[in-house]
Amino acid sequence: MKGIILSGGKGTRLYPLTLGLSKQLLPVYNKPMIYYPLSTLMLAGIRDILVISSPKALSIYKNMLMDGSQWGVHLSYATQPTPRGLADAFIIGKEFINEEPVALILGDNIFYGSGLVDVIQEAAALQDGAVIFAYPVRNPDQFGIVEVDSKWKAVGIEEKPKQPRSNLAVPGFYFYDRHVTGYAESLHPSPRDEIEITDLNRIYLEKGNLRVNFLGRGIAWLDMGTPESLLQAANYVQAVEERQGLMISCPEEVAFRMGFITADHLKTQIKKIKNTIYAEYLEKVLQEDNFTF
Repeated sequence: MKGIILSGGKGTRLYPLTLGLSKQLLPVYNKPMIYYPLSTLMLAGIRDILVISSPKALSIYKNMLMDGSQWGVHLSYATQPTPRGLADAFIIGKEFINEEPVALILGDNIFYGSGLVDVIQEAAALQDGAVIFAYPVRNPDQFGIVEVDSKWKAVGIEEKPKQPRSNLAVPGFYFYDRHVTGYAESLHPSPRDEIEITDLNRIYLEKGNLRVNFLGRGIAWLDMGTPESLLQAANYVQAVEERQGLMISCPEEVAFRMGFITADHLKTQIKKIKNTIYAEYLEKVLQEDNFTF
């Protein structure tokens, strides 16, 4: 399973914060926003990752994330000249995907909670069809919505419906088989002039190959597209980390605990950022035994 982080878009709802900076480079409490989706892909066991962003921001991402070897992963980069919709990521990443299964996560999404790792690692074992997640929300008309039957089989999917038939939003984390690029290339732009992820998911639904996994109360999903949601996400991360003494979405820790890097490799990373709170936390990670996510 390969992975794509889509960090494009103009971030207009966050103006003026995003006038000179890509949204996914903004801080969310103590880490850049993009660390959160990156860590989530790593927790799923995905190590070959493509970062897609605007031509203006791509050099910053390359300088920040480099080739990923410091975390035991391989990072590639591609540009999305104009925001053409989420499903456009599979067209841009066609050569990277190379007819292999692939996961797409949005660069402004946070996933955290008990049982998350098992859920996403199971999805990452996908070989046929597609897996999306369902998350109950208070305002379903603001999201892509999936409707399911009594056996949790998808029976309908809509993008921001005026009269939602379900309160189950589809978060920005999707898993697809090797056919995804071909399906994405067959899509026509929507009235918004975008290649919609909902239309892509509908193809899998119509073929009977769309699986829906429920994200329950133990898992938090936050997106960060507005000043209010960005602040809420930062407050959430700060509250959990202060209470538990554990960091959310620390790539160095994830890499070490997943076995992507060795203790010696982590020690080298710590030396590069010594005398920081971040380094102090990683020192504690080295000293802990029998930890599970």
